[in-house]
Amino acid sequence: MSILQITAIGLVAALLIMIVKQQRPDIALIIALAAGSILLIMMLGNIKVIVSTIEDMARKASLDSVYLATVLKVVGIAYIAEFGSQICKDSGEGTIASKIELGGKILVMILALPILTALMEAVLNILP
Repeated sequence: MSILQITAIGLVAALLIMIVKQQRPDIALIIALAAGSILLIMMLGNIKVIVSTIEDMARKASLDSVYLATVLKVVGIAYIAEFGSQICKDSGEGTIASKIELGGKILVMILALPILTALMEAVLNILP
């Protein structure tokens, strides 16, 4: 998938939304949701390539798979929260968007707790 395809879909969707929004804002929101979903689905193949490349590099470096899985989950949460937040902002629901962002941040912190705990234990074991 090229940036030209992504941009073309985005521009067509934006133009359609601009035309429809005056008469039918509900349809404009559906167009925005559909365009965002289509773009996300189109990018899934690229995401798979990224994840498999990172997994290969981690295997070669003998990294613990728990840490890699956690990092990938954090990145996934960040992207999904951003996507949901932007959709809410597009529909004029800024307060809901901020709650989605807050929820994403809390979930990231929950996932980071085991790593932070292991790091603190390692530091405490080094100190006399």
